[in-house]
Amino acid sequence: MVAASLFEISEATFAAPYSVAEIASSRAALTDQAQALAAALAKSGDNRAQLELALASAPPDQQSSMRWLVAHMPAEDLTTLHADFLLAHVRCAHTAWTSAPWSGLVDEPMYFDAILPFASVSEARELWMPSLREKSLPMIQGANTSAEAAVMLNQKLFAALHVKYSTARARADQAPSESMQSGLASCTGLAVLLIDACRSVGVPARFVGVPMWVDGSGNHSWVEIWDGTRWRYTGAAEPTGDQLDQGWFTARASGQNREKPEHMIYAVSWRDTGVVFPMVFDASRVGTNAVDVTDRYTNKALAISSDMKLLRVSVRDHASGQRKACAVVIRDLHGKVIASGTTKDQRFDLNDHLELLVPKEGASKYFVDGNAIEDSAAHQSGEAVLIEFEAPADALNPIATANPIATANPITTAHPFTNDLTTQPLTRSAVELLRVQLWRDYESAARLQQRAEFDSKIVVAPDGTKMPIWYAVYGDKPKSGRSLYISMHGGGGAPAEVNDTQWLNQQKLYKPEEGVYVAPRAPTDTWNLWHQGHIDALFAKLIREMILFEEVDPNRVYIMGYSAGGDGVFQLAPRMADFLAAAAMMAGHPNETQPDGLRNLPFTLHMGGDDKAFNRNDIARKWKFMLADLAAKDPGGYINEVVIHEGKGHWMEHEDAVAVPWMSKFFRNLRPKKIVWLQDDVTEPRFYWLMNPAPKPGQRVVATLQGQTITIEQASDVQQLEIRLDDAMLDLDKPVQVRMNGAILFQGIVQRNATTLAATLAERGDPTGMFCACVCLQIPAAVK
Repeated sequence: MVAASLFEISEATFAAPYSVAEIASSRAALTDQAQALAAALAKSGDNRAQLELALASAPPDQQSSMRWLVAHMPAEDLTTLHADFLLAHVRCAHTAWTSAPWSGLVDEPMYFDAILPFASVSEARELWMPSLREKSLPMIQGANTSAEAAVMLNQKLFAALHVKYSTARARADQAPSESMQSGLASCTGLAVLLIDACRSVGVPARFVGVPMWVDGSGNHSWVEIWDGTRWRYTGAAEPTGDQLDQGWFTARASGQNREKPEHMIYAVSWRDTGVVFPMVFDASRVGTNAVDVTDRYTNKALAISSDMKLLRVSVRDHASGQRKACAVVIRDLHGKVIASGTTKDQRFDLNDHLELLVPKEGASKYFVDGNAIEDSAAHQSGEAVLIEFEAPADALNPIATANPIATANPITTAHPFTNDLTTQPLTRSAVELLRVQLWRDYESAARLQQRAEFDSKIVVAPDGTKMPIWYAVYGDKPKSGRSLYISMHGGGGAPAEVNDTQWLNQQKLYKPEEGVYVAPRAPTDTWNLWHQGHIDALFAKLIREMILFEEVDPNRVYIMGYSAGGDGVFQLAPRMADFLAAAAMMAGHPNETQPDGLRNLPFTLHMGGDDKAFNRNDIARKWKFMLADLAAKDPGGYINEVVIHEGKGHWMEHEDAVAVPWMSKFFRNLRPKKIVWLQDDVTEPRFYWLMNPAPKPGQRVVATLQGQTITIEQASDVQQLEIRLDDAMLDLDKPVQVRMNGAILFQGIVQRNATTLAATLAERGDPTGMFCACVCLQIPAAVK
């Protein structure tokens, strides 16, 4: 049984000066701040003396403000802003906070993140607070709350400053002085101006925006202000009388979703949240820290227009008092699941909770990881019911138990949010809704869990093997996401410095017109750099992280390599084909590998005609005929292009670079009509829509899909197979038949279920790689 709510517990702790949780939380916060400050100073370069001067010169009552500001300011500001600017700004911000009539409702963390910052997004840095405070104070005379003050400013500010909306403004992300001088501003510039005016008089405010409306009609920016209990929104220069939480964009915001990052709604933050707001108005900036507030806008609209209500959920750890990311399931009195999600931990805005939509009528039971919560844990907070409770001692992060490559038994490994749904058949529409929810929850937790590793640019395999990476991003991002090119360097069987040089060369060797170009550094210096067992796991994890943090389209992933890197392509492409859209081999040697697994993977091979070492040129010519023969015998399969660059040796003088645009024409087909799967010496448990729970080298499976029938044409030395299905492959409302050598191994309706959806997502972290149904087969010896 979970303990009483923190609301009740905190009342009891007032008897002592400090609780254990308060002491632990304070110590952790101080340690985190010291580490963040040290990291910021380390990034400041020649400007470090100015930052240290600001830190040393701040008055005692402003020391914490200056430390927080320096520790959290954007990286480019660390190298440019001087002490006099920072001291003046902190002095004004501290005055604005402490002198506001509502300051008692604005705690220090809220002040730090929503009053203290000197910028919202990418606008020019300037000392705007003294001037705006002088102009704004008369406009809020008589305001008793921060909400009243924000409304008054929005009603009066823009007319007084003669600033209006216009597409003729000089730039979208204008600083206040730029907007006031020209009298013109975009929605972004208007939002920046209103936020700064609010902050100048002690009203916590932050920048909110959507990078792209779901209909593709553009972006929009607006403002949120803190009223002492919750965040409220308003359109800058678009006052709706004396009301907040109204605006022309309310209905449009309610239609946004998390299916794509550009369709989410973000509130900018200076804290390290693990969420990035893509600033589409300034392509030179990769983004800024933000909080995902999509649910509040979509759920709010639904709640207003239906018989639903919002639940705001927070889970705290008993020992530290800090918020935890935990799986939460809401059931009605009959045990039916009506909502589920993941709570937010300390890295998110403390005032933003998990928000779930539930019916207004009828009592509900609340659960965290299966533990019931007493009704006393819920109490009213504004327009929604707030639930706060302590996490059970064994509460798990929903991603913590997911194997990063594959699960040993995916049919019994359920996603924590759907344990209760594993036996329930789902409709096609329910699957599509659950698919979106599962990806949203997975993505949110995985971003937090993997952010530090990704930022380190070192990918770590489950066995601890480490692979450094270098990458660059080229071109404009397509709507479906960026391409990913994994480019393997040559060398091998040489000292580390030789392989390091090869790695540096590979970074400059190719340049796609669009996409993320990654040059990994091989984890070892052995001759077989790129075809040891740990490479498969490292590449699978690299792809997953690029999907999470660089918006890579999982259906446009390509591998390529030169020399020893080409050896890696020969080996990896057939066994990892279902991760890839195409592969390019340059100047490598296949060793013992066979091309069987390339049936659904476009493959290009480039070799110098005079590259005689290890007989590479003659072997390449043999592969040319072998691939052509395979393609001729299997129409639609084994797409290939083999180019022998006559007169060239091991170095093809960049003639092989044509492989990059050749690959870019292809998209991965994760649900092909035919699969040819030959297990290499490094085995894989999953290949396209097949799963082999006990893979062994040399096993060969050939399977085809035609209409409602799956035919296992070959299953050499295989005892079990799992066939993953979804409605993109066949009609799951109709019977499915599985045949092998004339025998029927299965016939009937295959139920869609949440377990298979969750398991196939956990295997690879691929939002397009989820299947919703599964047939588990025992392969009888008599029909093999």
